[in-house]
Amino acid sequence: MPTDPFPRGSRAASAPGALLLCRADPESVAPLAPLLGERMVLTRAGERWSVLVPEGGPWEAAAGDGEPVDRVVAGWAVALAVGSAWPVLALWWDADRAGFTLASGFRRPVGYVWLANGTPAGEDEAMRTFAARLGLDPVLDMQSLERLTAADSEADARARLRGLIAVLTRAGVELPDGLTPGVSAERLSSAVAGVAGGVRPVEGAGWREAVRAEFEPGEGGRLGAWLPGSGDPRARWLGLAQVATGVPAMAWGVWRRRGGWVAAGVLLLAHGALGLAYEGVRGRGWGMRGGTA
Repeated sequence: MPTDPFPRGSRAASAPGALLLCRADPESVAPLAPLLGERMVLTRAGERWSVLVPEGGPWEAAAGDGEPVDRVVAGWAVALAVGSAWPVLALWWDADRAGFTLASGFRRPVGYVWLANGTPAGEDEAMRTFAARLGLDPVLDMQSLERLTAADSEADARARLRGLIAVLTRAGVELPDGLTPGVSAERLSSAVAGVAGGVRPVEGAGWREAVRAEFEPGEGGRLGAWLPGSGDPRARWLGLAQVATGVPAMAWGVWRRRGGWVAAGVLLLAHGALGLAYEGVRGRGWGMRGGTA
């Protein structure tokens, strides 16, 4: 049996870290990733999957000023998911716990937590919701996930995350060598630097450019997917709900200095405002370039 290169109690094993798995090709993720305001690296992680690897994170701030890694990545996942058609799975770990958060559109995020020694600290229903939202096999995959929620003295929290990745391989996830949940951000960055081809640096800037990319016509943007047909009352209510949700999300993010939630609020406001304006234009019977009202 291979020896764990990061034994329990070592500095590497206690360092916090995170990975963001997006169920989309890198080309779809790249326009939105700058919204997170962090330096990351983007690469492919299997068929129709991508992974964002943070070079650092707010959790590495000076003692007393850092944010818990789980809260940071939950905000990141929501920020990416509300502006896209694909789910985002955030894997995170620190000295005391490890777990995941799955964000999908405007649904409430779902997550699970294990204590450092592998003791499950989540709800079984969360695993069932997780499997359903990712379209996993309700029998075979669910059996594997249920084993991750059962007591196991041989599996610590990071081994549980690796078990989760093993289940996701049947859904197409294939992490590059070295991108192992549980290792430090420094080691993750070194590993992704060795990936042959297809690695893109992501600079933390330009939410305006990311929002603009979201609203490009055609397959590259999300305009057509978010807005139902002309006169459909769902479009107006969706726009109002997005605005109503975006304002407090952005305000709370600013107050708590959480960039992921600020980005989520910005995207919600942008989607909602554009949706309301679009429906207003269509309601007046104005034509749109390249189509009819």
